[in-house]
Amino acid sequence: MEDKEFTRGDGRRPDQLRPVEIIKNFIPNAEGSVLISCGQTRVICTASVETGVRGFLKGTGQGWVTAEYGMLPRSTSTRRRREVGPDGVSGRSREIQRLIGRSLRAVTDLTSLGEITIHIDCDVIQADGGTRTASITGAYVALAMALDTLVKQGQLTRPPLVDSVAAVSAGLVAGLPVLDMDYAEDSEAEVDGNFVMTGQGHLVEIQATGEKRSFTEEEFVSLLNLARCGITELMACQRSVLNA
Repeated sequence: MEDKEFTRGDGRRPDQLRPVEIIKNFIPNAEGSVLISCGQTRVICTASVETGVRGFLKGTGQGWVTAEYGMLPRSTSTRRRREVGPDGVSGRSREIQRLIGRSLRAVTDLTSLGEITIHIDCDVIQADGGTRTASITGAYVALAMALDTLVKQGQLTRPPLVDSVAAVSAGLVAGLPVLDMDYAEDSEAEVDGNFVMTGQGHLVEIQATGEKRSFTEEEFVSLLNLARCGITELMACQRSVLNA
């Protein structure tokens, strides 16, 4: 790494996260809510509780956690068309909201939740790369808050979380592995990866793509190791916010 010259636009080290801030109770009407900022990327994550589950789960005693994701029209440098209704949701948004839902269900004991649905909404108000990973990291905090609310209301005896979860990007830019890419870096990345992990270090999902070239197993491992370190820091931030 030292043999190659590469300077990040914001002056960060290759292994350094952007500044992270998570503000609790950003939407007071929701059972759980945060505004998460990762550099210039900002996402509002809310968790809403609904009694009952969809038809395929009725009578099973099992709950569900589902997610929706969207980018506001001026979250980017030019106006995006607003995604309205099932037919207006882009393929990208569908893929991301399914990723968020899978990530949260991976750390939730749905049987202990009972026939309750937690709706997670992730609304990107400013995008500068890493919107899906910021959404997962913030959504976990919103989910944990909503479950704590159910405990306080006497609907649950304890929060049905079996672990924590967070996510971060890592990629190869100018031949170097870099953590938590902003939009400019992501646009130039030769290899682009998103990593979702639990607090125990288990992998939930990896999305790694050779955007401009193929990559070696050694390069992939370097990205995985970067992501693991970054997610450890993100989880420390999650714990600090939840314990405050």
